[in-house]
Amino acid sequence: MKKQKICLACSAGGHLTELMQLREAFEGHHHFIATFRREDTEKIQDRVYFLIDPKRNPLKVLVNIIQSLWVVYKEMPTVVITTGAGVAVPICILSKLIGAKIIYIESFARIYNKSLAGIILYPIADLFFVQWKQLLNKYGDKAKYGGKVI
Repeated sequence: MKKQKICLACSAGGHLTELMQLREAFEGHHHFIATFRREDTEKIQDRVYFLIDPKRNPLKVLVNIIQSLWVVYKEMPTVVITTGAGVAVPICILSKLIGAKIIYIESFARIYNKSLAGIILYPIADLFFVQWKQLLNKYGDKAKYGGKVI
C-alpha cells in the first residue's frame, strides 16, 4: 500500500482526543496535526501546526484560511482525517481542492444533531462517519455508522 501524507485536522480538546484514538490508522504514514494552540496541545509529540481558532468570528476565519492555505501548500496532504470543528473546515476544503481525500468523523458529542463542521464538510467528504446510529437519519446516504472512537 502506498504511504499517504495524512493531515489530522481538528480542534483541541475532545476532538483531538478522539482523533488520537485512531493512531494505529496513521502510524507508519507521514502525518502532521493542524489544531489550535492550548496548554494541552503544547505537549503534542507529533509534527504540529498551530492555527488560529476561528470561533465563528469572520476576521479569525480569514486568518485561519490564510494559515490553512500555507499549511496545505507546504505539506500537500493526500488525506485529511478530521473530527471537526471550525479550525478544520478551511484546511479540509483547501486540501480537497488539491485532490486530497477527506475523512470526516462526526464528534462523539453529536448524538442527535449535526455539527456545523459536519454540515459544511458532508458534501466534500470521501468518507463520512457518525458515532451514533441515531445520527444516520440526519445525514444522507453517504454517512456510515463507524462505532465509537473512544
